Amino acid sequence: VSYILTSGLLPFSEPVLLLICLAFGTSVGLINAFFITRLRASSVIVTLAMTMIVSGVVVSFSQLRSPGDAPMLLRQIGQLRVGVFPVALLVWLGLLMPAAIFLRVSVLGRYIDAIGANPQAAWVSGIPYVRVVTIVHVLSSLFAVFSGFLLIGFVGVGSMDIGRDLALNSLAAVILGGVTFGSGKGGVLGPTVAALMLTFSFNLLTSLGLGEPAKLMLQGAIIGVAAAAYSAQRQS
Repeated sequence: VSYILTSGLLPFSEPVLLLICLAFGTSVGLINAFFITRLRASSVIVTLAMTMIVSGVVVSFSQLRSPGDAPMLLRQIGQLRVGVFPVALLVWLGLLMPAAIFLRVSVLGRYIDAIGANPQAAWVSGIPYVRVVTIVHVLSSLFAVFSGFLLIGFVGVGSMDIGRDLALNSLAAVILGGVTFGSGKGGVLGPTVAALMLTFSFNLLTSLGLGEPAKLMLQGAIIGVAAAAYSAQRQS
């Protein structure tokens, strides 16, 4: 997303570039869903493989033209404030709250919980597994694109390294927020609070001069403790 918007390699207007990014995110979600639902591949492996492929494509194209300034529209959104609150935070909350309510009260949300708890049981019980997994992966990709919009607008310029650590941060926030892998337990509120806590903790570590090494150790500790807890739970 950062490279598409800031490289100038595609000679289109800013609204068209935003639509191209959304179309690209949709295609990534559809490809991931195809491998997971049709070929029965591991979702984790497919996601990691797609991440490496897309990163390789961006690095290859970056040899033609380096990233530049972010579009003015995104910079206005990313750096504008309403009182003391950044507009990016308000946009995030505007997407978060409806999504949390929808997942709690809708049939699709119940399907997602059932598939997360036991995919095979959900399949044999008649839940539209392929359709639900496809929708979830497409929405996940689109949310990632919107996150990229906000991040690029806040930073103001494109970068090859922007967002590189967000995958581990997201995983750590989900685990710290109480979502249990393989059980379907958890919700949106826990990871939301955990994401805010991790962001505050990382900023605090940076202000103390610890920076990236401390962030990596904290991420690894959270994921390692969660893996040990999940293993102990399965054995019990």
